[in-house]
Amino acid sequence: MKSTVLTQFHIELGAKMAPFAGFNMPIEYTGINDEHLAVRGKVGVFDVSHRGEFWVKGEHALDFLQYLTSNDVAALAPGKAQYSCLPNGRGGIVDDLLVYCIDGRTYLLVVNAGNIRKDWDHICSFAGRFGLTPGKELYDASDEISLLAVQGPKAVETVAKLADGNIADIPYYSFRKMRVAGIDDAIVSATGYTGAGGCEIYVANADAPKLWRALFDAGRDAGIQPVGLGARDTLRLEMGYCLYGSDISDETSPLEAGLGWIVKFKDDKDFIDKDFLLRQRAAGVTRKLVSFDMIDRGVPRGRYEVCGAGGEKIGEVTSGTMSPSRKIGIGMAYVETGYSKPGAEIFVKIRDRLLKARTVKR
Repeated sequence: MKSTVLTQFHIELGAKMAPFAGFNMPIEYTGINDEHLAVRGKVGVFDVSHRGEFWVKGEHALDFLQYLTSNDVAALAPGKAQYSCLPNGRGGIVDDLLVYCIDGRTYLLVVNAGNIRKDWDHICSFAGRFGLTPGKELYDASDEISLLAVQGPKAVETVAKLADGNIADIPYYSFRKMRVAGIDDAIVSATGYTGAGGCEIYVANADAPKLWRALFDAGRDAGIQPVGLGARDTLRLEMGYCLYGSDISDETSPLEAGLGWIVKFKDDKDFIDKDFLLRQRAAGVTRKLVSFDMIDRGVPRGRYEVCGAGGEKIGEVTSGTMSPSRKIGIGMAYVETGYSKPGAEIFVKIRDRLLKARTVKR
């Protein structure tokens, strides 16, 4: 099992540690609800250094990524990032990812920790077609880069104390290289997985402990807290953000998952599964991923059945929890298309009881 370079900090802080995606990761420190509300109201720091990073470089880098990913990489200017997915050639999703444009010949892909090896093998299988060589134009830097997500309404003001450049005016899904906490060439990205605002900071592994200490010194007056993966999950679920392996997978299409906005059908862009997804869009999907609120008291969990009023199965919960912010059960589920509009009445089967829920806008 791997560890991030910050693992000892988590242990010293009393974090509950557990295996996740092959890493020994902090799940919680003071409690999921407490950490969740700290991010919603103040500022929290996540060690997400377990995520994977791949460099794609060279004159054919853009053509390669246009074919490999569903979104329009050509629309990215230097300093911009986009959310996208890797179609698997069978109508499903290899992974969802971020694509960063350093310049027209240099891109950084940030992928999920549990999919690093699968994603790397997938993209390398198409490299030769575009004249790219793994280990040269394609480089797996996952074991060399640390990533801290600083999230919450006081996150930007905390990081601003350490940054030589202005981070307050970085547009959403944009990034800048700058000196942070005395660390040269840190990448500060206006992205995150919480919906609470903030940024993500990429540094070399050797610089991660320095950055960690500096952030907690700078954020002391703002009530900064370390946050584990437990609250990361409840935060993203409140926002309706997909989690790979639960809400999306090799068996779900981006159109079923409500991710049609990251699938760009352009005449000059050929990409894996384009024809399949065009046919699926024309025919319509038979199921859709929806968000829902529990009306009856109960906590939905992944794999629970979703039923119609007559008890007939119409789908399945993919993610669910008790919302720390709203104090009600919330979740996401694939349901038959007829039940997918906001306001539809559905029932979640919990301990053989059908508990009423309502679909809502994600």
